[in-house]
Amino acid sequence: MTMLPEGLIWWVTAIELPALAGLLALVLKMRETLAAEKLDAMRSFASVAAVRELEQRLVSHLLRIEAKLDTTALKTESLTRRVP
Repeated sequence: MTMLPEGLIWWVTAIELPALAGLLALVLKMRETLAAEKLDAMRSFASVAAVRELEQRLVSHLLRIEAKLDTTALKTESLTRRVP
């Protein structure tokens, strides 16, 4: 004997599962569409020159951070060599 009535099992099997599968497909399609729209908006609003300038600024910041990390690592290494 099952704990669920047959009518409820039929409802879940015939109605709910296909409806949920359809909703899942719709959500996935909407996510893809939204991602494409975001990409299109970025392309139309940001000029190539602005994106290149931003990239150059980010690279210069990252290079400065890397240089600071290198000097810190060298200082730490020299201090650990002094300790007996």
